[in-house]
Amino acid sequence: MADRTLRGTRIGSTSLQGEAGVELSARRTVEYLTDRGNRFTVTFDADAEPPAEWVDQRSGEVGFLDDEAGRTARAEFEEKESSQRTPWDMLIERRTREELEELLEERLQLLRSRRGGTNS
Repeated sequence: MADRTLRGTRIGSTSLQGEAGVELSARRTVEYLTDRGNRFTVTFDADAEPPAEWVDQRSGEVGFLDDEAGRTARAEFEEKESSQRTPWDMLIERRTREELEELLEERLQLLRSRRGGTNS
């Protein structure tokens, strides 16, 4: 019985409700600019405050608004990226390069002795 009642309909794929009498909310498109100069647009509700940065869905790049808020967000983003310390930076803060070379040589000798290799 259930086979006959569902025959010919695609459940979930199409809506049986029409668009008559439906009023869409007001919208606006906002343009973002990436570092490579690519521009892309995102549609928001007219009352919504667009964020200063947005990731482009096609390229994966971060885009910023082409206004004062976007320039401020871009400066903060660049400052954050440049201020990130790598493990190498933290290591150099604790030890000098000569100390690191000496430690490396000690560890290499230890590994060579474990393998039964020659100490050079």
